[in-house]
Amino acid sequence: MRLFSIFAAIIVGALIYGFVLERDQIATLFAADSSSEAATDGEETPTEGKPDATKVRVVAVRSTARRVDTSVVVRGQTEADRQVELLAQTTGEVVSNPLKKGSFVEEGEILCRLGPGTREATLAEAVARLAEARARVPSAEAQVPSAEASVEEARARVLEANARLREAQINSNAASRLSEEGFASQTRVAQTEAEVEGARAQIVSAEAALKAALSGLESAAAGIEAANAGVESARASVASAEKEIDNLTISAPFSGLLESDTAELGSLLQTGGLCATVIRLNPMVLVGFVNETQVNQVNSGAPAVAELSSRDQVEGQVVFVSRAADETTRTFRVEVEVPNPDYLLRDGQTAEIRIEAEGKEAHLLPQSALTLNDDGMLGVRVVTQTSQAEFVPVRLLRDTPTGVLITGLPDAADVIIIGQEFVGDGVPVEPSFQELSQ
Repeated sequence: MRLFSIFAAIIVGALIYGFVLERDQIATLFAADSSSEAATDGEETPTEGKPDATKVRVVAVRSTARRVDTSVVVRGQTEADRQVELLAQTTGEVVSNPLKKGSFVEEGEILCRLGPGTREATLAEAVARLAEARARVPSAEAQVPSAEASVEEARARVLEANARLREAQINSNAASRLSEEGFASQTRVAQTEAEVEGARAQIVSAEAALKAALSGLESAAAGIEAANAGVESARASVASAEKEIDNLTISAPFSGLLESDTAELGSLLQTGGLCATVIRLNPMVLVGFVNETQVNQVNSGAPAVAELSSRDQVEGQVVFVSRAADETTRTFRVEVEVPNPDYLLRDGQTAEIRIEAEGKEAHLLPQSALTLNDDGMLGVRVVTQTSQAEFVPVRLLRDTPTGVLITGLPDAADVIIIGQEFVGDGVPVEPSFQELSQ
């Protein structure tokens, strides 16, 4: 029994090898044997209406390309259009009644109000300091004209002192010459030299007065700058106090739903403490991730239909297609915006999103019609106009309940659906056509 099993296995293996790897040679051999037997026995040659023994019988369908939807299907989930956590920007005791989660709030509606404490007194003090600083500005500005007048007066004295010095020098020179010629006494020479020294002393005094006047002018200008700086500092204090009071009120930045209760009345809210979480669910955003091979088929503004896990369907359009792939999954984020006026859609629901893309011409064929050539390329075998089998490579578009959609064939083709595994390129075939149930 063991030898019989081994012998049977060898026979089956040889048959499989022959039909799979050597089918073209076997088909040609059988066709040649049939032709020789017909010639030897002297039988009649095939006539019209009878099968040709030299051709391999196959079953084929006449397929015509059709325009099909090439929509991209991705798995994703719903996300709120906007979501924000409202945090306190100052410390204070909550003095407003809490709002319950799930409540609808309008934009600008107060969610949390904090007690003012001493902030109003701080603001009043800042306002008073601002008024005082503004009052100092006119007095500082009033000192400038008198300082400028002092500078002009000191400059005039310097000019006058220089003129007297020149006059004294002229007189001194004249007295010296006259004295040398015997027309003036030494007393006169000494007197003119004394006048020169006096004029020089007056210049030094006038220049010192000018320097003092300029210093006074600079001091007046510095006083004005200090007064203006005091005004700006007081204004900053007022603005800070007003901002601190504004931070006591936390309002909704947009209309939406409360995802959490607001802070409880009487609780102490620290800086950075959570007042409430507000989400906007209308419109709702559907988020999915498209792979690298399909991302170019998705365009912004394309219509999209999504089926939720609850079997509900919603329609919208693509509003965002990412230009950067996720580093881990190498996929691209796609966002679809859908209306949600009744708030039936919730944040975080899973959805199957079908995004419409440009249609393509494709053939609908049974999955069994697909085959591989010797190079492992996917394709189908067709019947040529000369009734020969020919392999045509195709690209699988997608599966359907009634078959597969493929591209790569001409608009009309006779595709072999039974017997394509037993014929090769150039082998004569005799097709019998059948209707393909669509």
